[in-house]
Amino acid sequence: MADAIVLAKPGLDGEMTTKPLILLLTFGTGGDLQPFLVLAAALAARGYRTLLVVQRSHEQVVRATGLPYVAYGTHEQSESVLDDPDLWDERKGLGVVWRGLLPSLNEIRGLLVSHAQAGDCAVLSHPFLVPVATMAKEQQAHLRIVCAYLAPSTMRTVHDPLTVGSLNVPRWVPTSLRRALWWTIDKFWIDPDLLPGLNAVRTAHGLKPVASFLAHMETASDASVALFPAWFATRQPDWPVTFFEGHFPLRSPSPLQRLPAELEDFLAAGDAPIAFTAGTGHRHATGYFVNALTALRALGRRGLFLTTFGNQLPSPLPPDVRWQPHAPFDLLLPRVALLVHHGGIGTTAEALRAGVPQLILPFAFDQFDNGRRVQYLNAGSVVPASRANARRLRQEMESLLVRSMKLPSCGIPGDLPADAALEQLVDSVEHAFNFSTENPGRS
Repeated sequence: MADAIVLAKPGLDGEMTTKPLILLLTFGTGGDLQPFLVLAAALAARGYRTLLVVQRSHEQVVRATGLPYVAYGTHEQSESVLDDPDLWDERKGLGVVWRGLLPSLNEIRGLLVSHAQAGDCAVLSHPFLVPVATMAKEQQAHLRIVCAYLAPSTMRTVHDPLTVGSLNVPRWVPTSLRRALWWTIDKFWIDPDLLPGLNAVRTAHGLKPVASFLAHMETASDASVALFPAWFATRQPDWPVTFFEGHFPLRSPSPLQRLPAELEDFLAAGDAPIAFTAGTGHRHATGYFVNALTALRALGRRGLFLTTFGNQLPSPLPPDVRWQPHAPFDLLLPRVALLVHHGGIGTTAEALRAGVPQLILPFAFDQFDNGRRVQYLNAGSVVPASRANARRLRQEMESLLVRSMKLPSCGIPGDLPADAALEQLVDSVEHAFNFSTENPGRS
């Protein structure tokens, strides 16, 4: 755990003022973590005491930020999840994630309870950890929980657009059948896999079992805030009543940040490349990169492969295709011709900010819905990863490259600059916690 936690800051009159401790409860890959890092820094800048609660596998990344944190779980638990190829199966992935988290439920709950007992605090939680935070709240009633929805698909709806995994529900499907679809998903898919483990922990702490995992996750928090703008996903009539609109939590470009010298040389040596990434946590994308290389060869284009797991790349790569483990997207993406990616919400947001055309190849989770929304915005196209062979890749990339030459921009609605958007997002977080007395602006 980091040594220092800011407890107070000078008020406008020079007096020391204290604000509640905000526990930012995180989970998932690097793309899930990043928004909470941005929010922790922004909340600290407003004088809040913040404490990031992170998986131990992210400890090195979080420590480098200088933000206060505490780690839970083990590296082995995270590795077991990332090593399981079923993680990227649209039907099995959620169960893989939950089974990797189960050994840490008691640890997380205990951490939240101890901080709630120590003083005034609140929780800003990843949706998947809301049921864990709720166990602490049931024993510490003053603990306020706000769910931070990273992507719109995490909030279920029966309204359009309705995407369930790779299934795009047609507009003509009546509401009764849409409700039946969600009931079936809960009854035969989600609850049998996730509910027994959650209820076993609840029972061990003298808490009543819950009837449905997702329904509990959706209703247990005191309020919710969107980490995406309304132009990306408008509020649905059946979303939570205490829902606050937000923005993508993107960092402003730093004048001190630079691309790696070798990457800078590669970009300067020829035409803008086509960039490919399967996400920060994807260790099973060998076929993805093999097809990408074949499609690049067929198009005669330069390429850039972005992955921390270089062992899944074809070897050797030709000179006009470069492997890069990491690169800051705010600097890189404006300099590529096209971004081919998995559809994670963080990558999607960065590509929308850069105005670069996107070809989204979703594997699981929110990626299908994010891709569909990008397509609606005329910012790219989407093909499920299971159908994206080399031939299909080449065709889709060629089409997008032609379109991008005809369209000076991707047709994205104008959004606020990153600084202003982040300020408004933190306003929404404050309103969700009831920390602000101003007009809440709840949607």
